[in-house]
Amino acid sequence: MAVLLQQELDKLKKKLLVLGAEVEGRVKQSVQALLTGDIELATRVKKGDAQIDNIEIELEEDCLKILALHQPVAADLRFIVSVLKINNDLERVADLAVNIADRAIDLGNVARMKSPYDIATMAVLVENMLKMSLDSLVERDSALARKTIKNDDEVDMMHKGNFAKVKAAIKNDLPALEGLIFYLSISRYLERMADLATNIAEDVVYQVDGEIIRHGGIQKC
Repeated sequence: MAVLLQQELDKLKKKLLVLGAEVEGRVKQSVQALLTGDIELATRVKKGDAQIDNIEIELEEDCLKILALHQPVAADLRFIVSVLKINNDLERVADLAVNIADRAIDLGNVARMKSPYDIATMAVLVENMLKMSLDSLVERDSALARKTIKNDDEVDMMHKGNFAKVKAAIKNDLPALEGLIFYLSISRYLERMADLATNIAEDVVYQVDGEIIRHGGIQKC
């Protein structure tokens, strides 16, 4: 039974890593589409969302089957609980990538205008956080996961600054209101991606160290 359980857990991890790689790719594509105005690429990101949804559903079903058939405990149970949560977070990141692709298309339908803030820099930071969280999962590296979590404050500060910049731009150029609102929503989508990368990192810490560190607290399991 223990050998069969380990085989199922290995399959689960591989499928989760496939999902992570797919989602990471979609984020990069959506940002590229936004920065370059590539409507065709943005459309591909949107059409590919169904594939992510299907993988997410399969992973959840696999987790539930393992729980029912093998009744895992201790570290194995923590692993499955983490997979369930990370699976959901990755699907939500993919949804946000679709939202950014939508905004790229929307911006293509209004007068082309410059973003009032630095999208590229913010996107790179968020992409790095997502990569770090997934690397920490692969390597079972709780130190890297904790480092990822610390980076979230920087993204939050950038989003706050972006809000102020968009607000000022609206006052100076009211006719550009629609496009500026699109840019504000993009900043929010990136900030939410960083939150989800943080969630993944927190789940890695839980999986590896048995500590629940959400909401600034530490609880040993």
